Amino acid sequence: MTEVPEPGELAIHTSGLGKSFGKRRVVNDLDLAVPRGSVFGFLGPNGSGKTTTIRMLLGLAAPDSGSISLLSESMPGAASRVLPRVGSLIEGPAFYPFLSGRANLVRFDSADRTSDASTRTRRVDAALEKVGLGKAARLAVHAYSLGMKQRLGIANALVTERELLVLDEPTNGLDPHGTREVRHLIRALAAEGTTVFVSSHLLSEVEQMCSHVAVMSVGNLVAQGRLEELRAEGKRMVTLRTPDTGVAMAVLSRLGLEARLDAVPAGEDGVLAAALGNGAPEPERLVEELVAAGVRVRGFTVQAASLEERFVALTGEGFDLVQ
Repeated sequence: MTEVPEPGELAIHTSGLGKSFGKRRVVNDLDLAVPRGSVFGFLGPNGSGKTTTIRMLLGLAAPDSGSISLLSESMPGAASRVLPRVGSLIEGPAFYPFLSGRANLVRFDSADRTSDASTRTRRVDAALEKVGLGKAARLAVHAYSLGMKQRLGIANALVTERELLVLDEPTNGLDPHGTREVRHLIRALAAEGTTVFVSSHLLSEVEQMCSHVAVMSVGNLVAQGRLEELRAEGKRMVTLRTPDTGVAMAVLSRLGLEARLDAVPAGEDGVLAAALGNGAPEPERLVEELVAAGVRVRGFTVQAASLEERFVALTGEGFDLVQ
């Protein structure tokens, strides 16, 4: 899809990365290229190898083959230098339930040998405010909702300034307001220069916050590049609203389009939809031909391919669009 940046311009770079569990190949020859400063969406159905890939990136699982580079340094050899510059939230946060949210973050930061104790209080409080938990900071974590725990996990990843943030399903369990807050937070972090690598199953969220995407299917990378380029490779759709559905269907068929007709309620217009594939006439000509044939055009829209449509085309599987 997109020309791959030079290795020095990549926050994450893998080459031929592979992992098996017994005879089952979970990740196969994965070549990831995550540009610095991007919000990178990592997509795939359940069982496609996303979480295993993330665990290998962070040194939580050993690959069987291939190489990994984080922030231009080879992993796992440079882990002691690289990982303090990487924040992560993997497979849901785990906290001490009877400690407050703030006390949990203080304890975790104290266990980090690279953290600065003199700035700990300020950094913890700032991270809690960033994720909207400032007022709940002294509440015991066992009283937190699932969404609050998720935000606390993100706050934990932000206590120390990071160059790379790796988030596995960061909006899991959040209500629409919390989801929007996390989305805005991720955008703000990217604007400050942080690279954010997001594994998610919510395509609507990925479309709103990611600049780049990669799509996995059964352990294989099937697409990678800028979001708009991935969508541009799909077929545009036209939607026509008219009472003259029979004539409209005949005109579209004559012009090489396969249109489908939604159910037409009694006394209402019909709605036809068709894909503008390769060689199809431009929308302006379609409208001209419809009008010339006597079709009363009461609505005509053209839509680019959605991320969902591209995902289904690449993997043959559907995806959740809303939370």
